[in-house]
Amino acid sequence: MKRTLTACAITLLTASGALATETTWTGSIKGIFDNRCSACHGSNAPEYAQFKKEKQAWTAKRIGMRMDGYSLLISYVGWPQTGALMRRLDDGNGSADKKPGNMYQYLGASETERQENLALFKNWVGSWSLKRWADSTKDELNAIKVAY
Repeated sequence: MKRTLTACAITLLTASGALATETTWTGSIKGIFDNRCSACHGSNAPEYAQFKKEKQAWTAKRIGMRMDGYSLLISYVGWPQTGALMRRLDDGNGSADKKPGNMYQYLGASETERQENLALFKNWVGSWSLKRWADSTKDELNAIKVAY
């Protein structure tokens, strides 16, 4: 009887592990980005250097920095704009003042959808830190996943 229960437990654990999938840019994040972010951060948006140069003009049009590709978006996670994505999307639970980031509201039409999408982003990033490059430790930076 013990052997049967042990075998069943091992089978269930193995099966549940197999069902868990890695969160990737192509599998999850790109879809959220396309649906929720691309209107302001898509191909019509300027890259970071141009945005910074002409910030008032772009913000007047409600356009942010371009982030519509994997390599563009991860620069706001790891380097050079370390933690920018996390600071903007955070629900406030990661900050001292408990205020959500200015882009959190756009993660979904309801609080439930926002929390689900935030959970996917957190899983994708791995090391969800609101810190900038200079304040981040090597271990925190090494824990960033951002799988393609």
